[in-house]
Amino acid sequence: MKLQLQDLLVLSVISLNQVEAWSPSNSYVPANVTCDDNINLIREANELSQSEIDWLEKRDSYTRNALRSFLQRSTSNFSDNSLLDRLFQGSNSSNIPKIGVACSGGGYRAMLSGAGMLSAMDNRTEGANEHGLGGLLQSTTYLAGLSGGNWLTGTLAWNNWTSVQDIINNMTVDDSIWDISDSIINSGGWNILSSAERWDHISDAVQAKQDAGFNISMADVWGRALSYNFFPSLYRGGVGYTWSTIRDADVFKNGEMPFPISVADGRYPGTTVINLNATVFEFNPFEMGSWDPTLNSFTDVKYLGTNVSNGKPINEGTCVAGFDNTGFIMGTSSTLFNQFLLQINNTSLPSFIRNLATHFLKDLSEDYNDIAIYSPNPFKDAEFIGSNHSKSIVESKDLFLVDGGEDNQNIPLVPLLQEERNLDVIFALDNSADTNESWPDGASLVNTYQRQFGIQGESMTFPYVPDVETFINLGLNKKPTFFGCDARNLTDLSYVPPLIVYIPNTRYSFNSNQSTFKMSYSTSERLNMIKNGFEATTRGNFTDDEDFLGCVGCAIMRRKQQSLNETLPSECERCFTNYCWNGTRDSRPVSGINNSDFSSSASIALAAEATSAASASGSSSTTQSSATKRNGAINMESSKSFMFIFTIFNIVLNML
Repeated sequence: MKLQLQDLLVLSVISLNQVEAWSPSNSYVPANVTCDDNINLIREANELSQSEIDWLEKRDSYTRNALRSFLQRSTSNFSDNSLLDRLFQGSNSSNIPKIGVACSGGGYRAMLSGAGMLSAMDNRTEGANEHGLGGLLQSTTYLAGLSGGNWLTGTLAWNNWTSVQDIINNMTVDDSIWDISDSIINSGGWNILSSAERWDHISDAVQAKQDAGFNISMADVWGRALSYNFFPSLYRGGVGYTWSTIRDADVFKNGEMPFPISVADGRYPGTTVINLNATVFEFNPFEMGSWDPTLNSFTDVKYLGTNVSNGKPINEGTCVAGFDNTGFIMGTSSTLFNQFLLQINNTSLPSFIRNLATHFLKDLSEDYNDIAIYSPNPFKDAEFIGSNHSKSIVESKDLFLVDGGEDNQNIPLVPLLQEERNLDVIFALDNSADTNESWPDGASLVNTYQRQFGIQGESMTFPYVPDVETFINLGLNKKPTFFGCDARNLTDLSYVPPLIVYIPNTRYSFNSNQSTFKMSYSTSERLNMIKNGFEATTRGNFTDDEDFLGCVGCAIMRRKQQSLNETLPSECERCFTNYCWNGTRDSRPVSGINNSDFSSSASIALAAEATSAASASGSSSTTQSSATKRNGAINMESSKSFMFIFTIFNIVLNML
């Protein structure tokens, strides 16, 4: 039989779906799969999972050699390298420092500036070994991202651990990663039909999930839209690409890349913001859940969407797979709709545009569709919560997650601070927009420090940090600063936390303090953002301080040096004098801080003052809306109308 051209096109699409879709339905729709009759999908968060432990053994074999090479290069001019020899002698890996990197939120600003920061640590980047911290990323065990920072880490990890350099090299070709020359809303630019076609595909995918009986929200739409920028070579932006797929990638299975973690916050509909009592969730390749006492549980991320009671499927031998869509999880960490609604009237947009956008966003927000809905609740009836903590999460039939920075911790530090992960140093990359000029002011560190004294901080410690006024008055928000340099000053904590190397976004060659309201970047802007991030991480390619590379090496070795009671090289003493916060405070009032611009994904100060009610921790009761009682679903025809109006809105905006 002779095939017509139309038939050939259909066959090619089907083939592409089969090759590039990992959901059992080869689509965005989760589907039933067979699982063991006695399977239990949750566990208590009292230790690392066995899967993570097994993976760490493989990763350690890579980081050992990479870190030794990095430290040899960074300390090559030191007068005494006996400490380095001691750390790597024999086969005892417990003496080898363990590193984590945390990438803050902040939309495309955080994604691009953070990309420059990571590229400075990656020996695959041109010039990183000569003028940067090349090899540090290869020495890293954990890599956490939140909101825009998670767009960065997720893009790299779920594109087979690609490099920022590879993205730069292919930035002008068709189907390039991070092609954001046009806004995500009107991806076709002036080609309205192209934008409309994409939104039709997105709408159809999400509608199909709803038709299959799963609750949906605007987070499904948001995640699908984002995916086209992150996975442009996959069919419809990886419409069937699942988070757990990374387990089958050789680069991850073999331990050749860091362990990626995405962070989101829990909250209930009916609340506008959440606070430090919120439950912090993490998604990693094996599990999702929380170390916080209000949940204290993890579940297998592959089987999200399964109806369970205390981890046991209601339908014995039947689980759901495909719910863990990669774009949906990346979108979960960056649900900014509620913050956009709160802030849109503070923008300088023409009034008729503000009224138009506010009208449609308000309709959506009244249904609380800014929340990512994980339903059925994977932790329903879980039994690992302490008797003195609320069980509101496990008693709910649905789990609601939002942008990971809404608790004012815009740097995803909490998963990396867990004692079980035993990190010695964390590089905290801060691309927040805390000030009125959209620069960081250290607020994320301050809030994480404060969290350890609340009900959710029982299982974590954090080194002392000053207030945001001190950050600004002493210029700590404009250059790298080390916190917790002396473990002897932290003995009153339940365990010694990692040393924090704080690297803030600051201007070198480009104004990188872009607002998250900026939804498109030209190729030139993207390259300049990345370049400036590289320079912020390397102190201007070491022109500000030619010894900075060695100082980073000192920070990495510090915890092990003290625990082994070894002598510190004299060059390190000089480094710590220059980079460690010594406890000095300058709390004189500073104007232009406590910025409530949602672009930081970290602070909605005005709304936070008005919201002391329930968060996901269930610290007080929450009244759910009628829309929530209707299981939080949205009407996709209304969504199409909204997207069409918002496309016109963006085109008009680009004309101004």
